[in-house]
Amino acid sequence: MNYYQQHQSEFVDGLKAFLRIPSISALTEHKPDIRRAADFALNELRAAGLTGELIEGDGNPLVYAEWLGAPGKPTVLFYGHYDVQPPDPLDEWKSPPFEPEIRGNDIFARGSCDDKGQVFIQIKAVHGLMKSTGKLPVNVKFLLEGEEETGGEHIERYVTTKPPRLKADAAIVCDTEMFAPDLPTICVGLRGLVYYELFVEGANHDLHSGVYGGAAPNPVMAIAEILCALKDRDGHIKIPGFYDRVIPPSQKERDAWARLPFDEKDYTINEMGARELVGEPEVGLFERVWARPTVEVHGIKGGFVGEGAKTVIPARATAKISTRLVADQRTAEAADQLRAAIKAACPKGVTAELKVLSAGEPSLTDPDNKYIVAAAEAMKQIFGKETVYIRSGGSIPIVGVFDRYLGIPSVLMGFGLPDDNLHAPNEKFHLPNLFRGIEAVACYLEILGK
Repeated sequence: MNYYQQHQSEFVDGLKAFLRIPSISALTEHKPDIRRAADFALNELRAAGLTGELIEGDGNPLVYAEWLGAPGKPTVLFYGHYDVQPPDPLDEWKSPPFEPEIRGNDIFARGSCDDKGQVFIQIKAVHGLMKSTGKLPVNVKFLLEGEEETGGEHIERYVTTKPPRLKADAAIVCDTEMFAPDLPTICVGLRGLVYYELFVEGANHDLHSGVYGGAAPNPVMAIAEILCALKDRDGHIKIPGFYDRVIPPSQKERDAWARLPFDEKDYTINEMGARELVGEPEVGLFERVWARPTVEVHGIKGGFVGEGAKTVIPARATAKISTRLVADQRTAEAADQLRAAIKAACPKGVTAELKVLSAGEPSLTDPDNKYIVAAAEAMKQIFGKETVYIRSGGSIPIVGVFDRYLGIPSVLMGFGLPDDNLHAPNEKFHLPNLFRGIEAVACYLEILGK
């Protein structure tokens, strides 16, 4: 039994302590908890034998730590985030979101998979090597943030200054998922994200629908018209120029996706809880969710929605919208295209203003990159199966920032599972993946050291 197998109960206890901290970055009342989570991560890194500090600035603190005792060897930069999503709706949780509970082989808590559990994998992999050998096979740096769930502005500003301390050969990001249980997976592509708020205004105050109906502009109707103009009923985006830069996947990649173990009915009914799938009918499912852009509406607010009746024409309405982007789209260009499409679709009598709340570029990494190949070999050794390559429909904005400003590839070694309920009630992390993930990351560092 190796070091990692001997200390599994300690890993679980440590992760539970991390998960009990409600480090919700979206809610200002949890600022003290954000600080507690940052301190917790820093203390864990110091206990692992690294030197580190909190980097203060205009935003939640960054956690930085390093061990540079392997001259001539590669340097890897570990990235993760210690902030979490709000737990709402609370009544759908089977156990309190910040009181970790183990049921079967899973640990349930907000942040268990996204991303505290996977950050803990990184830290404990390094800790174990230091404890068992007294040193690391490569040079290691950590950069953890507390704003990933709210835009990541602090870390992006910091990385764009290209501080010498961040110089590395590759970044290791554990914030993705395996395609299926027991199937080691490397993600080589991420969609970018631009998140917007759309404001539509008609009259300067609410109006009586009997007195003014038929003459007054209605912002709720207007916002519905605008949104319906962005996509047709089959899911084709109608924004002019939006598909122009999209790079389709190669036939080799499509063939590899076709070999993945996948049950579309189970995905639809059990994983999604949906009746049927939607989207561009001529495009395959994996390509739709991994390699095609999207326009989604996340919420609409306006007018009267309380109990009973109130016959008013509202003065204003708002909508939350996002666009997911793929290689080789650009966030600024996509925002301009959306803004022009909204202007063209805006009915008379109202004004429409689009505000960008956050943005992150898409990324696509060559699977033949030596740092990717080494990661695939490490996961194969620990999981006992050939590693598969996929893309993800999700977004990790820092990956594009690392590529652009540090010039390094990001190795996306994820250990979550498709049913881990990220951002939803009853989020969980599969404990066997926690344990094997720690060993896989340690094995990866050892391979790089050779």
